[in-house]
Amino acid sequence: MKVNGNTIKPGNVIEHKNGLWVATKTSHVKPGKGGAFAQVEMKSLIKNTKLNERFRSSETVEKASLEEEKYNFLYSDDNNYYFMNPNSFEQINLSKSIVGDKGKMLTENLEVTISFHNENPLSILLPNQLTFVIEATDAALKGQTVSSSYKPAVLRNGLNIQVPPFIESGDSVIVDTRTMEYVKKI
Repeated sequence: MKVNGNTIKPGNVIEHKNGLWVATKTSHVKPGKGGAFAQVEMKSLIKNTKLNERFRSSETVEKASLEEEKYNFLYSDDNNYYFMNPNSFEQINLSKSIVGDKGKMLTENLEVTISFHNENPLSILLPNQLTFVIEATDAALKGQTVSSSYKPAVLRNGLNIQVPPFIESGDSVIVDTRTMEYVKKI
């Protein structure tokens, strides 16, 4: 399906230069002279390389047709993550290179969405917000303002995030999986 180059959003998968690319960042630029364009930072789904491309509003690109299916996370080993379709009980495995850093956020029976292109798994989409327990965090310094100061914290799964000063070790917090940012304390 053809779409205008200026309608590409982060997360969109497009067919460009004989490959599949996922848009990681987009910004719309209106220079003082000339027409507006979209500056798109893309990552190859096959070669794992990055590319910056400019698309004018008059240009069209081919948006890849992806099938999305729900799967439950089962377990992981040294090289792969294993998932099961809850309807057909079919199991698939994705390499750790496809899943990337999102693998640290996977918990047993977590429902995820896996995108397929020509029956090949390409990417994984986690729920927008997940709950984690704070393993360790620094002590809050007195005199810091609450609104602007954040401190580093380590989650039980090993990920590092920034949290407000009132969060302590052992607290449960909700984290936005798209941005890896603290949302709220439970």
